[in-house]
Amino acid sequence: MVESGVIQHYYIAATSSPSDDRAQVLKYGRMFFVFDRIGDIQTSGLCEQGLYFEGTRHLSQLSIYLWNARPLLLSSTVEADNFLFSADLANLDVSFEGNVVKPRGTLHLLRSRFLWRDVCYEQFLFVNHGLSELLVPFRINFDADFADIFEVRGTRRPRRGQRLADQVQDNSVLLRYQGLDSVIRRTCVRCNPAPARVTGSELEFAIPLLPKQKAVFQLEIASDSCSAETFVSFPHAISAARDELRTVREGFPQIYSSNSRFSDWMARSVADVQMMMVGNPEPGYPYAGVPWFSTVFGRDGIITALQTLWLNPGIARGVLDFLRSAQARELNPSIEAEPGKILHEARKGEMAALGEVPFGCYYGSVDATPLFIVLADAYYGRTADQEFLRRLWPHVELALEWIDKFGDLDGDGFVEYARHSSHGLVQQGWKDSNDSVFHADGTLAKAPIALCEVQGYVYAAKLAGARLSRILGETERSRVLEREAESIRVKFEEHFWCDELSTYALALDGDKQPCRVRTSNPGHSLYMGIASHDRARRVAETLLNPNSFTGWGIRTVACDEVRYNPLSYHNGSVWPHDNSLIACGLARYGFKDLAAQILLGLLDLSSMVELHRLPELLCGLERRNGEGPTLYPVACSPQAWSAAAPFLVLQACLGISIQPEHKRIVFDHPHLPDGIPQLTIRGLRLGDASADLLLERRAGCVLVHAGNKNDEIEIVTIVS
Repeated sequence: MVESGVIQHYYIAATSSPSDDRAQVLKYGRMFFVFDRIGDIQTSGLCEQGLYFEGTRHLSQLSIYLWNARPLLLSSTVEADNFLFSADLANLDVSFEGNVVKPRGTLHLLRSRFLWRDVCYEQFLFVNHGLSELLVPFRINFDADFADIFEVRGTRRPRRGQRLADQVQDNSVLLRYQGLDSVIRRTCVRCNPAPARVTGSELEFAIPLLPKQKAVFQLEIASDSCSAETFVSFPHAISAARDELRTVREGFPQIYSSNSRFSDWMARSVADVQMMMVGNPEPGYPYAGVPWFSTVFGRDGIITALQTLWLNPGIARGVLDFLRSAQARELNPSIEAEPGKILHEARKGEMAALGEVPFGCYYGSVDATPLFIVLADAYYGRTADQEFLRRLWPHVELALEWIDKFGDLDGDGFVEYARHSSHGLVQQGWKDSNDSVFHADGTLAKAPIALCEVQGYVYAAKLAGARLSRILGETERSRVLEREAESIRVKFEEHFWCDELSTYALALDGDKQPCRVRTSNPGHSLYMGIASHDRARRVAETLLNPNSFTGWGIRTVACDEVRYNPLSYHNGSVWPHDNSLIACGLARYGFKDLAAQILLGLLDLSSMVELHRLPELLCGLERRNGEGPTLYPVACSPQAWSAAAPFLVLQACLGISIQPEHKRIVFDHPHLPDGIPQLTIRGLRLGDASADLLLERRAGCVLVHAGNKNDEIEIVTIVS
């Protein structure tokens, strides 16, 4: 090879970029982008990559080329706050007649990308590090298939809409698709400055660069039509977007430890929860997960709000406010709607609009309604916000009525479900795979099905309703709800306990026969407090038995059950959010050492996965020394309730609760596991005041020190 007269005999040629298709994710509001390390969209593998808006893929192909070759990837990253993607790229070796005439690395290309207000902003910064002038041929290829998210997931449609003619201008291309729902969906690709050539699928540039000279190109990809008047420069957009993100970030305190792994995990978790919220048209509501569930889910939103309540009650308020507005008012079996029922999910895509999938506004979950009541009570307990409670109360009453009128149709005291539509979900608990509820011999349970954890949710919902009734002066109503809760508890113990399994049955089937299977579901019953203390101890031992605990977390189904499959979605996998609820349940009954065991398992998991980001789930294979976890191939990452899981587990270990009426923060027998000798919580808010707290493990106990604390706030530690 010859450059500037220097011959390098042992030069290692680079003729193609190393393959690295691990997905990167950006999300803002209704838009999210999944792409590879270079920043391109891979069309192989799972084929899930692309730019999505409101349930439709608005960009299905995107690739850049230097001298007709994909650039060499040097490094790429997404900022710790999930805002900006950056990739350092370079040219590959450019040869002519067998000789390298432009060595790799002569040209440096910095590619930057972020999302804001339904637009993807990109900037390309070119730098010539060579000793002679370059004329850089740069090409961007793109396309949009306008596939519905359910098509991307594998659903086949008998008919699709029509791709309309592209509209090509000097510096932009408008791609259009008219769906069967008569909606025209658009993707606008526009660049500044204008390229040398534009077609419906390609932008071509010829960039002259003197030695050390720089050149900047900006690209906008919008989910609707665009015009010259709406162009927002990259610097202006990035500044405005960062200001918005900063406002969202202020709602969370900082949590860090002397253990750097723990600090990294906490920072990642906060950033992921924020990403699932920022820009959403439903203020304060975290979408469930990217890529498959980037929309409102009732159950997911409620559980995420419960997990983060002690840190940021604004999430709970946002979730409650939206779900009350979407509460079902009439009977509609096709979408499982019944008066008072809380939404399961809402989607905007073409297939949802046409009813090809029932999820446009779908109510097929049995647990979101009682959990809504539980969250309403927990939110009031955290904030003492009576004004919001009074606004919420009619919706709580409607939810309580749904439990009695529609949740328990046969009047046996248990809330059950049975599908009313052939297109909806068969299983309507959180484990909603078709084969997730079964008997010991593997036979699937027949409907109507009363799930173990749902009875705990209903029990807690009745007690929550009783507390809220009393606050609002409805004393007799409170007494009635307390009696109903006690009746549920007694019946639950009688019908669900399986002495030979040392745990509660997974469910009762339509014949009221128990599904005698060891699962993680009873851990939710501990979280809700429905179990007796003696039986809670036995459940705890069963859950932490090696048949259930993998070392990373607790399996959904124990490995000695007939339908156990560690590679399945719900029958043997490990879900971080599931483990967080279980840990909180264990701590509720005094088993904080076991809750800490779950905390350490998840902490180790976070250290072994990319970005310290807990995925939606992982395979339930036993942890092997010196090896990382086996990841589930199509898990969402990030997923809101996985990102929020460590906050609930930490709350469980610390025994922290906040009493707003007394301006008091209480630590009830706080416990820090080995490996986390110190913990700092900075900026924990209580109304308009805030406190900085330092916890340290010393001589077998945990000491709590108040740092910068408002004088109105009292810190109480219970140790005996």
